Amino acid sequence: MRRPPLISALAVALPLLFTVCATVGPPLPPSLDLPKPPTDLRAVRKGDHVTLTWTIPTQTTDRQTIRSLGHTRICRGAGELKECGTPVGETPTQLNPAKSASSKHKPQGTFTDAISAQLVGDSASSITYAVEVFNPEGRGAGISNQVHVNLAHTLPAPTDLQAQVTSRGIVLTWTSTVPSIIPAGTHYVYRVYRRLDGSSEQSLASEIPAEPGMSLTPTDSNIEWERTYEYHAEAVTVIDQPGRPSLQIEGDDSAEIKVFADDVFPPAVPSGLQAVFSGPGQKPFIDLIWAPVSDVDLAGYNVYRHEEGAVPVKVNAELVKTPAYRDADVASGKRYVYSVAAVDLRGNESARSSEANESVP
Repeated sequence: MRRPPLISALAVALPLLFTVCATVGPPLPPSLDLPKPPTDLRAVRKGDHVTLTWTIPTQTTDRQTIRSLGHTRICRGAGELKECGTPVGETPTQLNPAKSASSKHKPQGTFTDAISAQLVGDSASSITYAVEVFNPEGRGAGISNQVHVNLAHTLPAPTDLQAQVTSRGIVLTWTSTVPSIIPAGTHYVYRVYRRLDGSSEQSLASEIPAEPGMSLTPTDSNIEWERTYEYHAEAVTVIDQPGRPSLQIEGDDSAEIKVFADDVFPPAVPSGLQAVFSGPGQKPFIDLIWAPVSDVDLAGYNVYRHEEGAVPVKVNAELVKTPAYRDADVASGKRYVYSVAAVDLRGNESARSSEANESVP
């Protein structure tokens, strides 16, 4: 049977149509596997060392997942960097950064560079850093973002930091090394940091401005007694930047010193003691009152009594919690002499107050 011409044409055209639809474009070129340059390079200077940190790339420049990396060059130079040039250091190969990126925290690279004395200058001088990440074949896509680090001179760390435990807290002393001539727009402060022995967390214990010839003796009163603390100090160079926040460059840390805050200090001596007899129509007694002691660790008071020529004896069985006491153990015809002492939470007792006396008719 002969097919109609239209059906024959369709039978030929349909396979061709499906053939055209199934055709893909030209093949993509293979990935160059060039790590995407970091864009978050950061730099922190402390003394004569600069610590660089950056996020290790996990993708190539064409958005492919990186399976392995080569080394990373550390670039340093004056002004804006066009290319890395001669690196000042390298970090080793980073294996499987994509696996690290699958965790909560992105993989971080770090490098610490030492600034030589020849590079240190005034507050207007700076140096520029960048990093360049390579693939295992030693090819890279260029340098990262650039960061600038001020090269101003910093003061050395204190070498004679000492601590003394007093009733007011821990007094720290050291010798200032601020130069007699200070550059315009620059000033210095010293910071003292404290941490509990065995802990990695530190807190600022004191910050004081420093000038030539200053005696530095800050007191750290924010302590807990019977604890061991470790202290270190540093000098900070502060550079004014008109229209912007001041630039602060920390110096090196001093050696740590360890201090046990042993409270062997008694509270203040009570004052204003008065003794008043009461008795007509009732059992006789003598009331004592005095000014309260304001020490924060006060636990109470002891009351002492004696007769003329005798040794004072404590009359209270337990600490008196308020600055008042009633002595009902008195006899007619006698004269009593009283004094009081303050006691803190650790049992340290003050000297006795001035005496007050009263007679029982």
